Amino acid sequence: MARRPIRPIRPIRLRGLRVDYPRRGRSNWRRWVPSWRQVLSGILLGFGALAGLFAVVYASVDIPDENDEARRQGTVYYWADGSQMVSVGAVNRQNVTLADIPDSVEHAVIAAENETFYADPGVSAKGIARAAVSMVKGGETQGGSTITQQYVKNTYLSQEQSATRKFKEFFISLKLSNKQSKKEILQGYLNTSWFGRGAYGIQAAAHAYYGIPAKDLDPSQAALLASLLKGAEQYDPAGGKGNHERAVDRWEWILDRQVEIGTMTKAERAAYQKFPEPKPVAKPTSLGGQTGYLVDIANKYIKKRSGLTDKDLFRGGYRVHTTFDKARVGQLERAVRSVRKRDLDPKKRPENKYVEVGAASVRSDGAVVAVYGGADAITHFANNADTAGVPVGSAFKPFVLAAALQHGDGITLNSGYDSEGRLIKDGPYAAPPAPPGAGSGQVMVTAPTPLRDALVKSANATFVLLGKDIGLKKVKELAVSAGLHEQSLARLDKSFPLGTSTPSAVRMADAYTAFSNDGMRADPYSVTKVIRDGEAVEGFGKPELRRAMDASVANDVNNTLGMVAWTRLGQDGKFGTFARSKAADDLSAGATGEDDRMKSAWFIGHSKGLTTAVTMFRSKPGTPQLLGMQGVGGPDSGRGNVFPLRIWSAYVMGT
Repeated sequence: MARRPIRPIRPIRLRGLRVDYPRRGRSNWRRWVPSWRQVLSGILLGFGALAGLFAVVYASVDIPDENDEARRQGTVYYWADGSQMVSVGAVNRQNVTLADIPDSVEHAVIAAENETFYADPGVSAKGIARAAVSMVKGGETQGGSTITQQYVKNTYLSQEQSATRKFKEFFISLKLSNKQSKKEILQGYLNTSWFGRGAYGIQAAAHAYYGIPAKDLDPSQAALLASLLKGAEQYDPAGGKGNHERAVDRWEWILDRQVEIGTMTKAERAAYQKFPEPKPVAKPTSLGGQTGYLVDIANKYIKKRSGLTDKDLFRGGYRVHTTFDKARVGQLERAVRSVRKRDLDPKKRPENKYVEVGAASVRSDGAVVAVYGGADAITHFANNADTAGVPVGSAFKPFVLAAALQHGDGITLNSGYDSEGRLIKDGPYAAPPAPPGAGSGQVMVTAPTPLRDALVKSANATFVLLGKDIGLKKVKELAVSAGLHEQSLARLDKSFPLGTSTPSAVRMADAYTAFSNDGMRADPYSVTKVIRDGEAVEGFGKPELRRAMDASVANDVNNTLGMVAWTRLGQDGKFGTFARSKAADDLSAGATGEDDRMKSAWFIGHSKGLTTAVTMFRSKPGTPQLLGMQGVGGPDSGRGNVFPLRIWSAYVMGT
């Protein structure tokens, strides 16, 4: 059968317009390679189509009405029983004109955020491209916004991090640049930006950080406030050592950057070498007493679990349900005050000055029921209940004992060390007979002290040897498994078993729950649910119980801690006798802790289904080092280690 002849491919026609493709008069692969005219025409057509699409989208996106600040709601915090604790987050903002804002503020902000502000069209092509690449790769939506784009986000859009919001932001910014002058946009931006400390706008920020109106800011202060626009939670110097270091670095960079872009001379820059430390954080009066500490703990937990920021919470509209028991919080505060008034009045002894107390009460499921963070969250913002930095001392020894029982082959509560430092695993013991002809000057080998008794007596030498034999790494691993933050643990040297680590009261109370709960424990939590606009924020719920140690190990340690607690109460004279009679069967276990350098005192005890840790130390404002505890409470109080026990007893007994 004869084959049909192959018909030639005809050139493409577009409605009467003949396109020479495939190209005539060319052979082989050359027929399929477009000419430069065809390539250029294609590019022009593509640009035309994009321009047309851009024009359509530009025309369809309107500038919305400004956000209604008057409708902002506070964030409300609730007690565990559902009653309202406090509402915070009223907008702190006072609009000012550029005439009331120094040029130095304008120069610092532009140098920090958008040096091409006065020349650009209101959007950053590089920033948009970078954000697009990040989204294509599945990364987080990124910024790279101009001042105009940030102003649009603050004023017309939500803070949602999404491609849709960035798309609207881009076109609204272009339209706004054609509608408003650069001066108007900059003024709006400075009045709507978040600077932290509850401050929206430059005027509120100037008062919050320096106690002055914006018109009185100098270039150095202006540079610090400009640095906060990158993120007040990371750059407010009051946020800790890391924040302070970041703030200083960015402050210096902003001043140097102004020199580079020509808005500050080198001579002017040379005048600002000292970092302009802002004033301490001022808390709203509604957050006085213990309330500010409770909100602080709840906010930390919210940010950790949900990714929300202080800015989000301050914007308002959230309903935060906490685990805090109003009656327990009041009872704990009264216990601290009663002991301070009776035993630690600074008017009676100068050593009682600068005494600080922190305390936390935690259920076995990890719920933080009560805290005492300090005398008043307005005047003493540092939360003593949730701040690491105070050596835990002998209260760490139960973790060493638990590690030995968990990992030491054949080690029991009856094991012990003889006077030559040898570990004898089997008991009971008797002192070995004296060798024949032993003289009075010969050192005798004494019978080992059982580990049970060593914990009751808080025998340092025994626990140093025990840590060495078991391995300090295993002790550390068990402490972390029980719930202590690894970063709060000290370096692994011979003093590690004696409590040189510095966990918070919240973490110590939570970790001790493992001893009274058959070796099971859960991470401490302070928030049960967060609701906004009727919908629950994801990330909240009871943490799962996890095993920290074998049940038999936990019970052995817990029973020994019961002996420790009753012994310590018995050593406290009249108060201890009274406390023992009142506590009766409610006291199940407890341990004291004293730092060998006499810098702190602790007591952690189980009672009535709660584990409560009380810490006491001396700290002078503005001085990072702890002061000595010698003489606190009088010459008969030792290192002051009796007072955390008294506070705990008063709290448990409700006196």
